[in-house]
Amino acid sequence: MNFRRHAKPEVFGFQIAPMVDILLVLLVFFIVTWNFSLSEKELDVKIPTATNAKTSDAYVGQVVVNVKTDGSIVFNHQPISADELIAKLRELARLYPDQAVILRGDQNADYKFIVNVLDLCRQANIWNVAFATAQTGS
Repeated sequence: MNFRRHAKPEVFGFQIAPMVDILLVLLVFFIVTWNFSLSEKELDVKIPTATNAKTSDAYVGQVVVNVKTDGSIVFNHQPISADELIAKLRELARLYPDQAVILRGDQNADYKFIVNVLDLCRQANIWNVAFATAQTGS
């Protein structure tokens, strides 16, 4: 006969290991999405290629203006009117006088649409404008 009482395991609070696992998964998710958010690229804007194009790394605070084939403007992943764009560019020029703007114009867009965005940059006192190109073969 066994007269000893079997001890039941006691549960103290909550399990920390599953919570740490979830936090690590969330951390990895946010790091990956943050890295993708650095590259401001409209998928339906096909930029022209150049033989001597130089790839540059995206950085936080990079300003990219996309011009689609139909002349519509996309700024910060949002379609925007010319008046809204000039207001945003003026605010950028006021806060950061040397702010660079990268202009991604579709290769099939009319030149007048590109010149229109350049004119808006000039009106907003943005003087540092770069044109995005892709390397040949990419």
